[in-house]
Amino acid sequence: MSTQFSGFPKDLLAFYSELIENNNRPWFNENKQRFKDTVVYPMSDFIEAMAPRLEAIAPMYIADPRPNGGSMFRIYRDVRFSRDPRPYKEHCACQFRHQAGRDAHAPGFYVHIAPNGVRFGGGVYLPPAPVLSEIRRNIHEQGAKWNAIKQDPEFMNAFTDVNGDGLKRAPKGYDIDHPNIIDLRRKTFFIMKPLASIDSITTPGFIDEVDETFQKAVPFMRFLTNAVDLPF
Repeated sequence: MSTQFSGFPKDLLAFYSELIENNNRPWFNENKQRFKDTVVYPMSDFIEAMAPRLEAIAPMYIADPRPNGGSMFRIYRDVRFSRDPRPYKEHCACQFRHQAGRDAHAPGFYVHIAPNGVRFGGGVYLPPAPVLSEIRRNIHEQGAKWNAIKQDPEFMNAFTDVNGDGLKRAPKGYDIDHPNIIDLRRKTFFIMKPLASIDSITTPGFIDEVDETFQKAVPFMRFLTNAVDLPF
């Protein structure tokens, strides 16, 4: 296992910039080997290098470098029920999920790379209703702890606040005047740090910044993980 990562190829962002202008199967098929060389293999190397770092941060979360079935998201979009006909995602990403989670709706640390920006952090995306209910219950019952996490200076400096789409009204069982109603209305919970210069993904320091950011996300991720009755 390699623990070294010198950065992504400069062509990665160029590949996605061109894909945005040519999001069709003929162009992609012509550039498929380029995609593997520029995106897939380097992302696998990044995930492999993150594995021991992630184990030190959150040992129950997994960095799986396999291109298929691992931490890396596939480039293919599911267009079966979408009005958007574009067949390919215009970004690359990976999610380091809790070992108890089998899909993207499990708690996880996340890295997103696109020509219009790079960001990383963690959270849980559209969890099933019973899981969402438990997260809300814990925010309600442990409001002081939740707010202390959000108001910590290191947290605020890295992430500013918790984000995620929410309901227009208070969820059932909660008052609209609840002090944490903004978070209780959320259907998704995530924190993300934007990368100041996207070109730095090509440098060895990129993985260090991701590592440092994941460390700052630990109190938030621990709260979410424990809220859904999983060990951190």
